[in-house]
Amino acid sequence: VAEPEKVWGAAAELIQWSKPWARALERRGPGSDSWFVGGELNICYNAVDRHVENGRGDHVAIIYDSPVTNTKEKITYKELLEQVSKLADVMVRHGVKKGDRVVIYMPMIPQTVCCMLACARIGAIHSLIFGGFASKELSVRIDHAKPKLIVTASFGVEPKRKVEYISLLEGALAMVQNKPEKVLIYRRPNLGHVPLTPGRDLDWEEELAKAQCYKCVSVPSDHPLYILYTSGTTGLPKGVIRPTGGYAVMLNWTMSAVYGLKPGEVWWAASDLGWVVGHSYICYGPLLHGNPTVLYEGKPVGTPDAGAYFRVLAEHEVAAFFTSPTAIRAIRQQDPEAALGKQYSLKRFRMLFVAGEHCDVDTLEWSKKVFKVPVLDHWWQTESGSPITASCVGLGNSTMPPPGQAGKPVPGYNVMILDENKEPVKAKTLGNIVVKLPLPPGAFSGLWENPEAFHKLYFQKFPGYYDTMDAGYMDEDGYLYVLSRADDVINIAGHRISAGAIEECVLRHHAVADCAVVGQEDALKGHVPFALCVLRDDVKTEEKKILEDIVEQVRNNIGPVAAFQKGVFVKQLPKTRSGKIPRSALSALVSGKPYKITPTIEDASVFKHIEEVLKKK
Repeated sequence: VAEPEKVWGAAAELIQWSKPWARALERRGPGSDSWFVGGELNICYNAVDRHVENGRGDHVAIIYDSPVTNTKEKITYKELLEQVSKLADVMVRHGVKKGDRVVIYMPMIPQTVCCMLACARIGAIHSLIFGGFASKELSVRIDHAKPKLIVTASFGVEPKRKVEYISLLEGALAMVQNKPEKVLIYRRPNLGHVPLTPGRDLDWEEELAKAQCYKCVSVPSDHPLYILYTSGTTGLPKGVIRPTGGYAVMLNWTMSAVYGLKPGEVWWAASDLGWVVGHSYICYGPLLHGNPTVLYEGKPVGTPDAGAYFRVLAEHEVAAFFTSPTAIRAIRQQDPEAALGKQYSLKRFRMLFVAGEHCDVDTLEWSKKVFKVPVLDHWWQTESGSPITASCVGLGNSTMPPPGQAGKPVPGYNVMILDENKEPVKAKTLGNIVVKLPLPPGAFSGLWENPEAFHKLYFQKFPGYYDTMDAGYMDEDGYLYVLSRADDVINIAGHRISAGAIEECVLRHHAVADCAVVGQEDALKGHVPFALCVLRDDVKTEEKKILEDIVEQVRNNIGPVAAFQKGVFVKQLPKTRSGKIPRSALSALVSGKPYKITPTIEDASVFKHIEEVLKKK
């Protein structure tokens, strides 16, 4: 963007401000630049009240689809407004004020979205924590955010088990220094009884029955909307702070510019509300832009089968859909021909977006074939809050970009590739992906209670730039290829090889459903790549033969320099809830070193299974 103030000033006109802003951008130093200075607004007003006032109160805001509880519900803007404004009243009545924190520890249910919006309505800062996070992790975040109130639900539901939220929360509160005064509990129907602790616990239904409708509170543009804890590798939790004004402007703009949607069209982001995609594109983005948002409490497979996504797309007439490559690989592993999906007519469906990790070309091509729509990979981070690179459908970008890319820089993101000496590199050369400052509206404005780490982590290594800590390259046409986190580059006898590039190559083999490549310590070369592969369910070929094939494949495609010769076959890979592979833990594991299991891992028992497979080898 040559004139950022002009572009974002125009985008900001589409948001309603209770007090107009005086300056679009104020430069205050690395990471501290401020957008829409002097302006005041309320994001809940823009996401809910505004639609009701404009005569769209009876339009659908949220489509709740829960195969795990066999529930479907459509919630209009008018119904949402009533719930949210009453919940805001409950919070205020129990002492929550503007600037106070509220921890939300809840599953994928409409009440969770209501909580987020109710906090925003009164200027409280929400911190949503993955439902089912273990007590220790939960306690660390509660201690760090020091909430006035915690909101939780009685149970979460996974395909084969109930998640006992209350006992997990009790476990966390036993370890917490800063105990909140009140806990508001939503008791889910038909899942079992949970007792309340007198004097501390509040019953959701009882409290709402006594509540009035509470009006929106205006906040300054840079007022924190939420704190979102992202997986820091060391030390204090990284609580990303999101400024309200810029975020509202950017999300509303991306719904049309990036995702190509008109208000009223159905949108589905198959993520968890506890992840940045959930905050931006299940809750705030679609509601701001007037798109019915699908809230899906289920999985890509197992609820009940690999046809689940197709059913949701067909039944709710979804126009555009956002998911992770991991989810698509899970569907393909169980149903290689997507036979279960063929019974559904996807007549309104026109665009599939993937993000969360690099999408290998093979998975991308398979998705195009079975969903019969353009499939676009794009890339962003918790810190950015919205896409950094994408094929911006609404701006007329190609929906047939070259294979392997993650789009071009989204307007406002001046993306560059620098080497270790901070010099720009030639096209197609692997380097550090950085963004020239200032960051556009909606990007994070700090780390909660940790300004030192904010500056050190993101702005120190490359002065004048934001360090994404990802590695990749750009081609001559300006498409970005994100290969891996900068720390996923394997140093093989001085050659820097991307783990992502080797994975891509391994995944081309028809028998391999999923794969992780990590560095294994080697006396001679420092590190060598080691592959952990998951085979498709219907494979008959001998494992030894498959390994020989993929070694040959990597040698032919990447070259002997990759020194790739070793691998094992496992039942599944450990993944975080957002679909990422915990490479550093796997690297330590295959090198016979002690390893740390990050708390966001879906199923920690997979590590034991891999250990046993390695022992047999």
